[in-house]
Amino acid sequence: MSYRLTTPPLKGIKVLDFSRALAGPFCTMMLADMGADVIKLEPPGKGDESRAWGPPFLNGESAYFLSINRGKRSIVVDLTKKDSRNVIRRLVEWADVIVENFRPGTTKRLGIDYDSAKEINERIIYCSISGFGQTGPYREMPGYDIIAFALSGMMSITGEEGRPPVKVGVPVADIGAGMYAAFVILSALFKREKLGEGEHIDVSLLEGQISWLTYQASAYFATGVNPPRLGSAHMTIAPYQAYKASDTYFIIAAGNDDLWGRLCDTIGASDLKSETNYRTNPDRVRHRQELEQRLNAIFSAKPAAEWVKLISAAGVPSCMINQLSDVFRDPHVASRGVVMKQMHPKAGEVSLISPPYRLSGKNIEPSRPPPMLGEHSSEVLNELGFSESEILALRQSGAVA
Repeated sequence: MSYRLTTPPLKGIKVLDFSRALAGPFCTMMLADMGADVIKLEPPGKGDESRAWGPPFLNGESAYFLSINRGKRSIVVDLTKKDSRNVIRRLVEWADVIVENFRPGTTKRLGIDYDSAKEINERIIYCSISGFGQTGPYREMPGYDIIAFALSGMMSITGEEGRPPVKVGVPVADIGAGMYAAFVILSALFKREKLGEGEHIDVSLLEGQISWLTYQASAYFATGVNPPRLGSAHMTIAPYQAYKASDTYFIIAAGNDDLWGRLCDTIGASDLKSETNYRTNPDRVRHRQELEQRLNAIFSAKPAAEWVKLISAAGVPSCMINQLSDVFRDPHVASRGVVMKQMHPKAGEVSLISPPYRLSGKNIEPSRPPPMLGEHSSEVLNELGFSESEILALRQSGAVA
């Protein structure tokens, strides 16, 4: 069960969100989940392009868009219209944080770059998310998730050797950059509380993925050798991967020699413990392929569920490989309140993934469902001090909708 916190940690923090697609919206959703007031500024017509990404659609609303835009208010502003400048000025004055993920140089042309914002609000925390950062030879390249995933080296270590390159099933470069952005924004807000200074934050998809290389990068630095693709296997631990039972694959994670010994005893292969090639973890890593073949020959005798039950009972980490239909009917997942329901004015009741953390033991329920395009334009303009006649004039000029 989820609860709406009476005093969310970011209550009172105001975020002006120029971002679209995934990296920026994921960042601002994280801020909204923690209580920030996020105003999502969208262009007229179709708004954030992810509103059109599908199928599936729920009564015309993109499931993709719904998944990353809860807790926000939407205002439609045409940044190319002269009459929009006063709206932008008031929004920048209002905001504590600005998030944008345009290609570098675009905000300058639109007059919404950091220098322009700082002239209006010197305490502004301005976060730019892009594919390759605000400087460097690649700065103007399009910042797509798969491009960052490939150029970072992450794709070279994902999948199986001798098979075509693959990406992760969700856009991890986008999501990772959004998470880093949220973290640095909060750090900058903390600094501002102490020193009163604003900040321009530069986050790139590419560097986010390079930072995730961690021990793979360290291994390369140590040896000068490019790591191979190992499928589900681990670079430095064995057995630690998917194995094939008589019906399907399942996971074993024997992370140390004690667990390895227990695994051998449990599956009727105690003799493997004393074999020179498998006695220690480094031995098993060096002879990984041979070990995999021998274990798969043993596991082919029973269905995966039987092996998981047997191996887990011995205290060795093991599990089935869930599909989403398994995940969302799992009793543990249900007990943790991972899925929440929100009523959307057009899509009806929608299921969303709750924030993956608790505060004082309570789940967090965002205050708003994902917004309709321009749903809050009049509300926001009124809050900014525009009169009804001024709002009408802005609508007639096409500056807002």
